[in-house]
Amino acid sequence: MTDTKYIASPERYAQQATIYNRCGRSGILLPKVSLGFWHNFGDDAPFERSRAIARYAFDHGVTHFDFANNYGVPAGSAELTMGRLMDEDFRPYRDELFISTKAGYGMWDGPYGEWGSRKYLMSSLDQSLRRMRLEYVDLFYSHRFDPDTPIEETLQALVDIVRSGKALYAGISNWPLEPLKAATAYLRERDVPLLIYQGRLNMLNREPIEEGILDFCREEGIGFIAYSPLAQGLLTDRYLNGIPADSRMAQELFLKSESRTPELLDYLYKLEAQAKASGRSIAQEALNWVLEQRGVTSVLVGASSVEQLKNNLELLQ
Repeated sequence: MTDTKYIASPERYAQQATIYNRCGRSGILLPKVSLGFWHNFGDDAPFERSRAIARYAFDHGVTHFDFANNYGVPAGSAELTMGRLMDEDFRPYRDELFISTKAGYGMWDGPYGEWGSRKYLMSSLDQSLRRMRLEYVDLFYSHRFDPDTPIEETLQALVDIVRSGKALYAGISNWPLEPLKAATAYLRERDVPLLIYQGRLNMLNREPIEEGILDFCREEGIGFIAYSPLAQGLLTDRYLNGIPADSRMAQELFLKSESRTPELLDYLYKLEAQAKASGRSIAQEALNWVLEQRGVTSVLVGASSVEQLKNNLELLQ
């Protein structure tokens, strides 16, 4: 634990006019670059490094921290890290933070530990609040569509969660287009309009565009936040000259070595030339491409170091 009490930078909102986007047609502004806690914030990461990244983010206007119940190694540990950060650093700034979490993927054993039942969603959120030491989250997502649970059950759970005050807004992640359309109507009819959709979008994976999800969100006034905008690190210079020993690809974590194909390298070399012509890094070029898509509110970036986050945020300067 550091001995220095955290005092946020007084300049953290100096670029407010240029680093935030409105989330659909809501009252919420989100930073164009948000901080995701999927990797690098669990028990497998040094706490002081996680703290330095979170502090740097907030000091530079990144007010949105994104979680899911199963983030971190082991599952849930990223939210535990946030609980410690709240107690030691961010409690005085709670009203300046926009904190989201999700439930949908496997979290605990037995028939009630995943998917979209009312029991799972409500139990999971209660657990998340305890781990993060919060009274409420700003946004709670259904993390994936459940084809076996009645859609009304999942959606009514979201409605009741918002009405209970345990979440201020409802979100949906990774749902196909037709269920998304049904969800949008159901939630709007109950005065809990869908705030935002979270989906995978990057230069190598354009499914939300190709499937019409991004267009639908834009037309309906729903925000869109892109996760994996750097394709788990493929859209950076990290793998241009080999596979670093400390990388996800070397450890076969979420990235397989066979994904480093000659075709990918050829694409990256061309992207590198394009980025240099724009005065950017490959990562910045890839993030900028996502942010330029009509309807995109924000991109979620992970970071394993302050320097990595700094490079991403320089895109907004």
